[in-house]
Amino acid sequence: MRLDWVPALERPDLLAAPVRSALEGMRSAGTVDVGRVEVAEIDPDLADTADLVASTGMEMRDMANCLVVAGSRAGEERVASVLVLGHTRADVNRTVRKALDVRKCSFMSMDDAVARTGMEYGGITPVGLPGDWPVLVDARVLEREAVVIGSGVRRSKLRLPGAATADLPGVQVVDGLAVEV
Repeated sequence: MRLDWVPALERPDLLAAPVRSALEGMRSAGTVDVGRVEVAEIDPDLADTADLVASTGMEMRDMANCLVVAGSRAGEERVASVLVLGHTRADVNRTVRKALDVRKCSFMSMDDAVARTGMEYGGITPVGLPGDWPVLVDARVLEREAVVIGSGVRRSKLRLPGAATADLPGVQVVDGLAVEV
């Protein structure tokens, strides 16, 4: 299967509302070249990374998964998103926990993540997350020519230069955020 990529803002129907709003805001502010952010429609049943790779022949190393984690310190909840390449897994118990400065952190429940992001499960992306959430990006993501990420909905994916992820709002690039699997 071949994906047809077009500039993301030309197909706002393929973007969750917070993603569309964030891209429009970045275009207005000039913080990210949103013309280089593309979207492609997919079968929603292929939204999971492994299924999309198997169906399209794309490289797992060009996929980036966005996870939502939470922990607390002194009774204060700390939430972040984590962006790691598809062939790696987030080092939640050590590196992510340390970056959040919490004693313990874990993945946010699906229902909570969906409710708090305004995005569909399987489509959560670092674009358009709540403004007070840090976006922790594994340094290896920036090395990829392009990465495929969620669009906020299961029926499409975004593609952008790996280096451009560093320019997204709230991003903190972290070495060793993920480990190879």
